[in-house]
Amino acid sequence: MESHAAQPGATALANQSLVSKFTVGGMPLPMFVAIALITGLAAATGRLPPDMIGGFAVLMIAGMLLGQIGGAIPLVKHIGGPAIFCLFVPSALLGYGLMDAPILTAIKVTMKTANLQYLYIACLVAGSMLGMKRKILIQGFLRMFVPLLIGTLAAIAAGCLAGLCFGLSPWHTFFYIVMPILGGGIGEGILPLSIGYAEITGQTQGHLIATMVPAALIGNVVAILCAGLLKRFGEKHTQYNGRGTLVRSGEDRALLDGQSDEPALDLPLMGLGLLLACTLFILGGLLAPITGIPGPVLMIVAAAVLKVARVIPAKMETGAYQMYKFMSTNLTFAILVGLGTLFVSWDKLVGAFSTAYFVICAVTVIAMVASGFVVGMWLKMFPVESAIVTACHSGLGGTGDVAILSSSDRMGLMPFAQISTRIGGAGMVVIATLLMKFWH
Repeated sequence: MESHAAQPGATALANQSLVSKFTVGGMPLPMFVAIALITGLAAATGRLPPDMIGGFAVLMIAGMLLGQIGGAIPLVKHIGGPAIFCLFVPSALLGYGLMDAPILTAIKVTMKTANLQYLYIACLVAGSMLGMKRKILIQGFLRMFVPLLIGTLAAIAAGCLAGLCFGLSPWHTFFYIVMPILGGGIGEGILPLSIGYAEITGQTQGHLIATMVPAALIGNVVAILCAGLLKRFGEKHTQYNGRGTLVRSGEDRALLDGQSDEPALDLPLMGLGLLLACTLFILGGLLAPITGIPGPVLMIVAAAVLKVARVIPAKMETGAYQMYKFMSTNLTFAILVGLGTLFVSWDKLVGAFSTAYFVICAVTVIAMVASGFVVGMWLKMFPVESAIVTACHSGLGGTGDVAILSSSDRMGLMPFAQISTRIGGAGMVVIATLLMKFWH
């Protein structure tokens, strides 16, 4: 009898333990609920601080929750689910008038007045460029240059031709569909592109983001599907399969030795990295009136040149990389929530999805992947691996690379994927902005 009497209590303890182990954004569920309730109560009573304090709280809570939901749904989690939910749900809430005014005010102050998105971009650009090992940056780029170049040209040609078939001008298809796919993600690609386009054309940044985000999301989904198909193809046709090795001679193994080694976290260096990121952004602003090129784009060029030239001390590069890791780990979903709220029009977003749009995006990515396969054969690479790395050119930043490589079970190719996404994406942002300025 005693054992039966004790059973309900034991069950309750087990349930309590289960609840405490469940986390949202790395936070125990009870703690997350408590923080969300406090913030929600402040918003409901009109006492939410209308500044960065309130804005950070709202953005981080929403980002953690929506990112968790998007990453937990089968299939959706493999096609950029967290990013999709963080962008689309706030946009829908605002579009249907379901967002409280105090919350919207706090988000506006944080994202627009305080320019959190610019700080985020500065840290991502500086850290992603300066954090790469110089040997991998140079030799990896040289190794991937031809597949990337031909893949990019094939994607542009195929995308613009598909656009013509559906009545779109090559100009529109190139700038607003193909370039967002090849730009390297939302934070590193679409945000700088939207800023540059807005300065040149006079259009609002929100309209531009809403126009370009669907292309990047669809392109990432198609790339993931292509990577999965390439894996199966390689299993059936082993002569094309390097099983994670890119170059047939195996030379890439020596190149990747030690690439995963990361220095221990250094808080003072992170402070220097933050200052360096801000300085690069300011440098871009100083050069913008002279060159006529938007500052965020010049910041990308400056970071790449300084990295190759070894101008910046290695410790400061480490600090910039660690700051990049901090920002991308903790604020990516929060930034996406802010973008979805303020810059992504729900009506325009829904209107952008159509059969023609899907086909154009799919053709763009498939042409790039196919060319990577063919060029890989020509350059005596393993075609499956060459095509997969080329596919990463259409990935949604680092998370997109992870999704593409995990779909193909080729996580060892991450350094080459980063070359494809970061360097290839940055190059597309610079080229697209320059062409937009020239043709507009």
